[in-house]
Amino acid sequence: MEKVRVELGERSYDITIAAGTLGGIGPAMKELSIGRRVAVVTNPTVGALYEKTVVDSLKTAGFSPITITVPDGEKYKTLESAATIYERLLTEKFDRKCSLVALGGGVIGDLTGFVAATYLRGVPFVQVPTTLLAQVDSSVGGKTGVNHPLGKNMIGAFYQPLLVWIDTATLTTLPPREFIAGLAEVVKYGVISDKSLFDYLEEAIEDILALREQDLTRIIKRSCEIKAEVVGQDERESGLRAILNYGHTVGHAIETATGYTRYLHGEAVAIGMIAAARLAVALGRCDKSVTSRIEALLHRGGLPVCVPSDLPPRQLVELTGGDKKAVEKKARFILPSRIGQVDITDDWDETTLESVLRPS
Repeated sequence: MEKVRVELGERSYDITIAAGTLGGIGPAMKELSIGRRVAVVTNPTVGALYEKTVVDSLKTAGFSPITITVPDGEKYKTLESAATIYERLLTEKFDRKCSLVALGGGVIGDLTGFVAATYLRGVPFVQVPTTLLAQVDSSVGGKTGVNHPLGKNMIGAFYQPLLVWIDTATLTTLPPREFIAGLAEVVKYGVISDKSLFDYLEEAIEDILALREQDLTRIIKRSCEIKAEVVGQDERESGLRAILNYGHTVGHAIETATGYTRYLHGEAVAIGMIAAARLAVALGRCDKSVTSRIEALLHRGGLPVCVPSDLPPRQLVELTGGDKKAVEKKARFILPSRIGQVDITDDWDETTLESVLRPS
């Protein structure tokens, strides 16, 4: 079993990574000194595959678990879904000693974390991510939240889990499109922080797509290490942590413009990464070869790289102004200067951005 530590003082926690460990979640949580009552939040797809394993493990470890199921999909990451979970917790008379388990992908993790942060002003929760995107990104770092029709993740809180329990074997039941979407976040880590990771992805992309266990463990662990290091230095995104948003400014705009229904999050981020790289080239911040390498890797991984022709560039530019990280309606962009290094800037103009968003 591989471990990565997220160092946040008294709120530090471990990320564990191994294949076939889902049935060990009960004993692992027993070490956390939490109450017996546990609510496992999941969706119908993941629940059908893994709910019994998790619930049985919790029961064997002495917990008294219930399951709360919410519909599958980004469009259900809403205050309405949060209210459904609150109602069940209140009906079951869950108190502050209870804990929540997020069993699923990024939507379940963000939603469950948000409920944990706000129910009774905060109860413990554990992340059990079952998608690649959640394992390498959304389950780590304490960003929780729900969407609003006017913007993605506009309502939320920073709230750290007690543990992130990653079973890489869950990826074998993941639909190929979902797995590929998660690769976008792995590529992101290579671009923003680790050229050697990017080089490795170029070398091993076929083995990764074939779900070779040693490659999966390697890319998941390295991605978690990078995120843990960044979050440990800047938990609440006052500076450095913004680099984790590479590709997300335009990506979130695309998700909002399409009603969270056309693209998976990683797919939108992939398009956003290329848009940001092209903006960097247009502003003279990096060589065109950087964009070419990123685009080629994303294409080999099966990810989209072009802004859809039916989305007006002007609309996307305007939506970037509504991003939660925007200042005075102007988004900060994370722009690559070379593979392994990015800059944070608001020194860009709308005309240039609009031009790189037009289909080439």
